[in-house]
Amino acid sequence: MRGINSFINSLLILCAGTLMCQAQPSNSGYKVVDKFKIGGDGGWDYLTVDTAAHRLYISRSTRVQVFDLVKKEIAGEIPNTNGVHGIALVPDLQRGFTSNGRDSSVTIFDLKTLQTIKTVRIPARNPDAIAYDPVSRRVFTFNGGSRNATAIDAQTDSVVGTVPLDGKPEFGVSDGKGSMYVNIEDSSVIVTFDSKTLSVKSRWSIAPGEEPSGLAIDRVHRRLFSACGNKMMAVVDADNGKVITTLPIGQGVDAAGFDPGTGLAFASNGEGTLTVIHEDTPDEYRVMENDSTQRGARTMSLDESTHRVYTVTANFGPVPAPTADHPRPRPTIEPGTFTILVVGR
Repeated sequence: MRGINSFINSLLILCAGTLMCQAQPSNSGYKVVDKFKIGGDGGWDYLTVDTAAHRLYISRSTRVQVFDLVKKEIAGEIPNTNGVHGIALVPDLQRGFTSNGRDSSVTIFDLKTLQTIKTVRIPARNPDAIAYDPVSRRVFTFNGGSRNATAIDAQTDSVVGTVPLDGKPEFGVSDGKGSMYVNIEDSSVIVTFDSKTLSVKSRWSIAPGEEPSGLAIDRVHRRLFSACGNKMMAVVDADNGKVITTLPIGQGVDAAGFDPGTGLAFASNGEGTLTVIHEDTPDEYRVMENDSTQRGARTMSLDESTHRVYTVTANFGPVPAPTADHPRPRPTIEPGTFTILVVGR
């Protein structure tokens, strides 16, 4: 009996230890830690953090607002970016690039002075997302109107080619090894292409994910995080396109991020939440929580040096009546309420 009791006690201790190991904390610790009301007219789209200069670039319809994250004030603006969607940074050249959707152009500006260097017209319609690839040293615009991508040499400011994508592209990322990946919203696939030859390598279905928008990458473990419109994030193997898993996220997602320092993936949701997902292993993930932000905060940028997430929104008024030009109008924005939200621990 003594031997049996000893065995049972050992088993109970083992089971308790296993349960303790499994009972990992589910609270991410992320919450809104600061707000900056900067006002100004116009809507918004993508955000980009310059971690070295501690600046946040915010697209605002006809211009880019630049917010100093240390002084906590507007540092300046980049004007004449009609229909601007995104901002890509090339620190080694001290240049930034904006995708101007209404003008089918890219504005090139100086990262220190914020002065415009040049405006490049591109042979495409509605350049939306924009991303830099350090291997080819090219900036890519992902063009919703012409369903392709345009490559610009970041050193010469010249258009060097086009990539046919056969669908409406959303966000794109570089793996730092010569491959670009981009979400195709209307066919729910990820397209990967060679950043130097501009040849398409693969088209991967991300089913059951639908209408992907935001895209982020874990470059070490070769995982893509595709934020989808049907309230899920698809985790995809960047080498073979296999969908590793899907996880529930909030409604109205537009952007995604991955922080290699914490192993956390994020999805910013227009319903007013930030979904925080932990990478336990490259093949195992869990939703830690959906942190409250504010209605309309559906785009984001991650500062990997501080592990903070930045998102923006405003207060909304009533929805105007539909018209022939705007059959699905958006709610009006209350003047002076545009706000930066800082989400951190």
